[in-house]
Formats: sequence, C-alpha cells, structure tokens
Amino acid sequence: MLMPMLGRLRVLLLEDASLRRDGLAALLALEAAEVIGALSASAHAVRLATTTRPDVAILDFAPSGAAQTVAALRDRWPATRVLVLSASEDVRFLDAALRAAVDGCLLWSDTRAELLSALRRVVEGHRYISRAIRHHVGGAGDGSRPAPAAAHGPSLLTEREREIMQCVASGLRTREIATRLSLSHKTVEKHRSNLMRKLGLRSAAAVAAYAISKGYGGA
Repeated sequence: MLMPMLGRLRVLLLEDASLRRDGLAALLALEAAEVIGALSASAHAVRLATTTRPDVAILDFAPSGAAQTVAALRDRWPATRVLVLSASEDVRFLDAALRAAVDGCLLWSDTRAELLSALRRVVEGHRYISRAIRHHVGGAGDGSRPAPAAAHGPSLLTEREREIMQCVASGLRTREIATRLSLSHKTVEKHRSNLMRKLGLRSAAAVAAYAISKGYGGA
C-alpha cells in the first residue's frame, strides 16, 4: 500500500554535498513536499536562509559544527522540527544529536520509507530514531539485541526509573538529571544502572533509543 504524500510540508535542506541535497530535494518533491531552501549545513547558512519558516529542517549531522547549526535553527525558528542524518553508526552520533535536542535521527543508509515515516512523526510532535539506529545501539554498539525483558516495556520500572529514562531520552547528562530531579549524582547513576539491568540495555544511547521507541522523551 502506498504511503500518503506529505502535502505542502515546508522543508529546509542543510547538506554540504550537492548530490545529496539534489537527491533529497527530488525525493521530497515526489511526495509533494515544498523544499523552501537547500543550503550548506552551517549556522551561517541558517542565518542566510529563506524568511519562510520551515516545518522541518533536514540536516546532515557532521562531527563538527552540527550542534551549532541546530542551535541556530532553534534560535531563528523555535517551532521548526529538526531531523538529522548521519553516515556514522557510532553511538556517539546519537548521544550528540540528543544533547543538541533534535527531533529525529536517521542514517543515510536508511530507506525512503523510513525517512517519510520520520518526517510524519516529527511533524506530529514526536521524537523519532530509525530502526537501524535502535538495532545498532541496542547492544552498546556490538550488534546484539536487548534482553527479552525489554519486550515487557516500562512496566518493569519504578516511577523514578521511568523519570530517569525520560531524562536520558531527552539528552540530559547525569549531572543535569540530578539537578532536574533534585537527586544526588550517585542516586541517578544507581537508578540508571537498575533500569538498564531490568531492560537488558548496555549504554545510555541504548536507553535513549529504547525510550523514544516507547514514546518517552517527546518534545
């Protein structure tokens, strides 16, 4: 069954490689989305971008400068949703993207259908992490799957552990979680360790991916 088209969704593309920019623009045009700009991925480019507010900005999340570009987008258009793509499967990509408060994360190797699903989800106000990323970080980068216990979901967790999980999914670090929840650094680490053990997850990135897939960490 064909997926419904994107309507007149206004999209800003921020990508240094012109072939990728052209490819994304062509794909989005086929879905009836309106590409209102296609620029290099930099904070300077954001300042020079169209005055029309994009519904979504699609950004190549490169190792350097990407967080500043996301911050520039947030400063200029606070309501714009930010969807990032990366060629790297390194869990540090997900950590950095979540700390930058992006709305969705995909890999360049993901499918067209995954991109369209991500666009729809972030426009609806949800956070999105592609299945490939969730699979990769589920075993702390070793390619293994979370333990079967994870299938039982957050019902295994205490209320405090669910709060910690949501904070991790929002990209907060231990010190920031401790401040937000008025807990000690050691207490936060203990709760995080417990929820990871219960769910069979091995890294903060895996916790974030799992939580977002379950509807936590939304904007």
